[in-house]
Amino acid sequence: MKILLRNALITNEGKTFPGSVMIDGAFISRIIEGELPADDNLSADEVIECSGLRLFPGCIDDQVHFREPGLTHKATIASESRAAVAGGVTSFMDMPNTNPPTTTWERLLEKRQIGADTAWANYGFFFGGTNDNIDEIKRVDKHLVPGLKLFLGSSTGNMLVDNKETLEKIFGECDLLIATHCEKEEIIRANKEHYKAKYGNDLDIHFHPLIRSEEACYRSSAEAVELAERMNARLHILHLSTEKELSLFRNDIPTVQKRITSEVCVHHLWFSDTDYGRLGNRIKWNPAIKKESDREALRAAVRNGRIDIIATDHAPHLLREKEGSCLQAASGGPLVQHSLLALLELCNQGIFSIEEIVSKTAHIPATLFAIEKRGYIRPGYYADLVLVDPSSPLTVSADNILSLCGWSPFEGFTFSHSVAYTFVNGCLAYAKGRLAESRPTVHPLFFNR
Repeated sequence: MKILLRNALITNEGKTFPGSVMIDGAFISRIIEGELPADDNLSADEVIECSGLRLFPGCIDDQVHFREPGLTHKATIASESRAAVAGGVTSFMDMPNTNPPTTTWERLLEKRQIGADTAWANYGFFFGGTNDNIDEIKRVDKHLVPGLKLFLGSSTGNMLVDNKETLEKIFGECDLLIATHCEKEEIIRANKEHYKAKYGNDLDIHFHPLIRSEEACYRSSAEAVELAERMNARLHILHLSTEKELSLFRNDIPTVQKRITSEVCVHHLWFSDTDYGRLGNRIKWNPAIKKESDREALRAAVRNGRIDIIATDHAPHLLREKEGSCLQAASGGPLVQHSLLALLELCNQGIFSIEEIVSKTAHIPATLFAIEKRGYIRPGYYADLVLVDPSSPLTVSADNILSLCGWSPFEGFTFSHSVAYTFVNGCLAYAKGRLAESRPTVHPLFFNR
């Protein structure tokens, strides 16, 4: 089946140009620069007219929590990957803090089978490190997982790794990319006791960034960087949230040459602590959303290359689980359906260029994780593609949210763009507000290291 995407505005590999793309089966077979005449279909079996639409490689989200197995009242791999393709995300990498956690090879294989049976997007699953599973870590095939996830601060699930001897062994002996959640647990505990002693147990959301503070983030990230440099480990620090942490990262060499890389998430680029009064616990994440000055510094680091990847940390909870004090409310929220639209909105505001967004959400994730034949619009690459319509606004409401939890921190907001079409491996998965009638053909991501 040959499908011609005719006369789109294509952004790819630092350039934006009018052109067309031919899909042949699962792959991109041809890219044609310039306008095609309306009567020239290049012998395609199907033609989609794309005049006025923007064409990007599908987003690759390197940090999601799709909650399966064990937490399926919040989300499933099926439900959240449907939300993903509706948002232009064609590949995802899911985190291991499920129930049970993905900390043995057998559990990883079980999770991969769920992906094969139910996912609507291409899938990869991080392996989880604990204080006592180093032997399991050594069994992991580095071609089948994006990396090893270490929680250096406690979050959803019970996977805190805080044994110094274990960390030395993992950083020294592990042949995997090590992705870390960095918050210093001792500082968090001390801050929590300080504010409870001063103000009582009923601390509202404004205390969250004070408890999970800048110093907690910086100290943990700095310790991880020091350990990685000493052991020559391959370190990827997730969801940076502070200006102070940025000094730990380089921008004087290309990403492909870095041994230590970083990620920022959409919520830390969009929200600041000034939004807590309006949105409350709906924007409670770990690490916490912090000051406007932190947000501005993170945005600048995306532009100057200290930050390599933009992701979501999509982590749905039911709204009732988000109730209570900041010590009780669950941390995390759904983002994967609206992450690309939010970033395009920031482009409209002049904060980022579209070329930067495509690089940080598709090109660099593919390069950094060595994902085979994805992340770029190139002949011979998988046809993972998203077309967005800049003239068709989308207002987020309960009736168009696909995440199982049924809510979004963006509810009521009108984005200037909407996703028109999403292709996964050449299959049309989403078109103009509707999922395809059947699940697209999906594949496990292969990490060609």
